[in-house]
Amino acid sequence: MAEVKYVFVTGGVTSSLGKGIISSSLAKLLQARGYSVTIQKLDPYINVDPGTLNPYEHGECYVTLDGAETDLDLGHYERFLNVPTSQANNVTTGRIYQTVINKERKGDYLGKTVQIIPHITDEIKRRIKILGSGSKFDIVITEIGGTVGDIESLPYIEAVRQLRWELGPKNCIVIHLTLVPYLSASGELKTKPTQHSVKVLLEAGIQPEILVLRTEKNLTRDIRRKVALFCNVEEYAVIESVDVSTIYEVPLKMLEEKLDVTVLKKLSLPSSEEPPLTEWRDFLRKFQNPKHSVRIGLVGKYVELADAYKSINEAFIHAGSMNECEVDVVFIHSEDVTDDNVDRIMNGMRGIVVAPGFGSRGIDGKITAVRYAREKNLPFLGICLGMQCAVIEFARNVLNLAGANSTEFNHKTRHPVIDLMEEQKSVTDKGGTMRLGGYKCKVVKGTLASKTYGKSEIIERHRHRYEFNNSYSDEFRNNGMKASGINPESDLVEIIEIPSHKWFIGVQFHPEYSSTVENPHPLFVSFIKACIK
Repeated sequence: MAEVKYVFVTGGVTSSLGKGIISSSLAKLLQARGYSVTIQKLDPYINVDPGTLNPYEHGECYVTLDGAETDLDLGHYERFLNVPTSQANNVTTGRIYQTVINKERKGDYLGKTVQIIPHITDEIKRRIKILGSGSKFDIVITEIGGTVGDIESLPYIEAVRQLRWELGPKNCIVIHLTLVPYLSASGELKTKPTQHSVKVLLEAGIQPEILVLRTEKNLTRDIRRKVALFCNVEEYAVIESVDVSTIYEVPLKMLEEKLDVTVLKKLSLPSSEEPPLTEWRDFLRKFQNPKHSVRIGLVGKYVELADAYKSINEAFIHAGSMNECEVDVVFIHSEDVTDDNVDRIMNGMRGIVVAPGFGSRGIDGKITAVRYAREKNLPFLGICLGMQCAVIEFARNVLNLAGANSTEFNHKTRHPVIDLMEEQKSVTDKGGTMRLGGYKCKVVKGTLASKTYGKSEIIERHRHRYEFNNSYSDEFRNNGMKASGINPESDLVEIIEIPSHKWFIGVQFHPEYSSTVENPHPLFVSFIKACIK
């Protein structure tokens, strides 16, 4: 039985260089060559997971099918590979320490002094190897968060050093991603930051096999040779990652640079013919040559940071390409939307999305945006809290239930059309205690949801505590808002729609998490199609 091969991706010089995109692109190319690949993210922060982090701090919290709250890079992994990730694909320092401390409390270490080495590094290595166990994958790519030299990253770097020694150079390699800055004053690309970054890795006992250099200008042959010479790597293992207009171009750039071939050579694995990546190229061609254009208003409360709605943004790119349409997503802060200015703010929008979120801030603006979409017959998509806002708006303005609300915002409301799930009422901890992960939903025949999905049962991912209050079901149905998706086990409402409207759907789940390049989510595809019409 062939041994699992491990590839580690580290970053140097600066953060936000795109380790996740390089990891995803490499995985895509290896997958296209017939290898079974997965990617995991090791995050150095002490939070157990990103579930309790403010979106302004960390961007969106991504949710896997098995209910793990994870780093947003796992979204990139799934969108590129079209393969679901799991709890094991994201590990944080908080989770590592929590496990080690729990073992110590149970006496598992037999009274030994618990230390970074070997106990923390052993736990990190165990987590890395979990994905490789059972021979499900030929290659496991592990992205290490942060920047080499950070205090927080040191235990991970040490664990990688030990693994390389244990597994051998043919089974475990390191790719180091660095920046080659361009100084416009002198008109030069500078390699010194890369040299220093590699030096820091060498001090930790790791010689990278491959260097990927982020740059805004193409590298000359002289620069590649210089980097190779001073960083102890072969010239063919110096890979250029030049700035591109979209992240979806990166796999093709890495294919041109032969990153996948170089990795396979270092791991002593055969490389077949160059993969055609036909579907990927077709997606890019449609995306870059649209026949239509629409502006979509995305109403949310974290709009200052685009990463807070990363998966929604990417889902629109996938759906836009499918419809050969350029989707211009206009971020609108929900606190800025009022009855007086909503006409002006929404002028020119062909559709409105009300985004997910938590807490009462900006809710009035979201409800106003829903009312505008409903009354103007504009295509509307409400996601999670957006669906709940659609229910509250309908209750107040169509059912005339004065003060109708969610108990999240007003626990004394006379009309709690959105209420806390019974099993959530005794929960006090915030982390990992919501309704999380994939749940089944039966789609009602003859509805817009049924037409959109083309199937009677779906599985979608959730991240919430509050639900539609079923005691109001008849009143909503009799007045024109229909429940078109129901959880078969709990009878909870998953999808609402207004049949008389051009295109009006609210979903309690997060469809954006399931959208990939090769399988754009049907809700987003249908929504964009309605906006074009």
